[in-house]
Amino acid sequence: MEEKRRKVISKIGIYILLLVWALFVLFPFYWMVLTSFKTYSAYNSETIPQFIAIPPTFENYISVWTVSKLGRYMLNTIIFSTTTTFLMVFVSLLAAFAFARLEFRGKNIVFVLFLAMMMIPNELVIITNYVTVVHLDWRNTFVGLILPSILSVFYIYLLRQNFMQVSDDIYYAAKIDGTSDFKYLFKILFPLSKPTILTITILKFIECWNSYVWPRLITTDKDYYLVSNGIQMIKEQSMGMADIPGMMAAVVCVSVPILLLFIVFRKQIMSGVARSGSKG
Repeated sequence: MEEKRRKVISKIGIYILLLVWALFVLFPFYWMVLTSFKTYSAYNSETIPQFIAIPPTFENYISVWTVSKLGRYMLNTIIFSTTTTFLMVFVSLLAAFAFARLEFRGKNIVFVLFLAMMMIPNELVIITNYVTVVHLDWRNTFVGLILPSILSVFYIYLLRQNFMQVSDDIYYAAKIDGTSDFKYLFKILFPLSKPTILTITILKFIECWNSYVWPRLITTDKDYYLVSNGIQMIKEQSMGMADIPGMMAAVVCVSVPILLLFIVFRKQIMSGVARSGSKG
């Protein structure tokens, strides 16, 4: 009886800690949504932060979709994220298959050097990519936005680990039947690796959607701005103090699709990552 009581108390304590932690994590999201329903004047006149918007207003949401052209920025972001994700997955599939199944001289050395690229600071890569894009006159183009982002060493590593879980006997049997490497990859490995492929697709899409530094650096034409640039413009569009309520409304609109995407596919994401790290 005493042991059962301790287990109950222990569970209650754990749930209380989890509840406190959940409130701590979710509070910034609540504050973001709350601020988006406040008027510009009401927000700037607050001397003590108000935890309830009285009265709430949809003025900020209407403004970001009409005056601030958030729809245009989101369309650019959808084009950038979708195209980059598709190309990255395609390139990663080919590279992972080469490292997992093909035999060529120096494969292991090349793979180790490839993994070593993960230790190079992103700032150095950005500088190199920026100089290349400028010399090719690709600033303010989707080509300049997309091409430097289609290679991911980490995702290639995840796919390689997943491909290595498939028995070599299946590959040799397919080769005996006359199956080409390309057909083996997309007819056999692709279906068997769907959880991992779905995982890297979602994660890459989220990464592109939230991309800030590279789009901010490479675009100066508003026709090619992504949501990261657009939100910054919304913040700066008011005279004097920054338009924080308008910016928060834009952030809510931008965050909702990604949150829904993660909620819907959260099990597949965790399953794909777990499977990819089980062998290597």
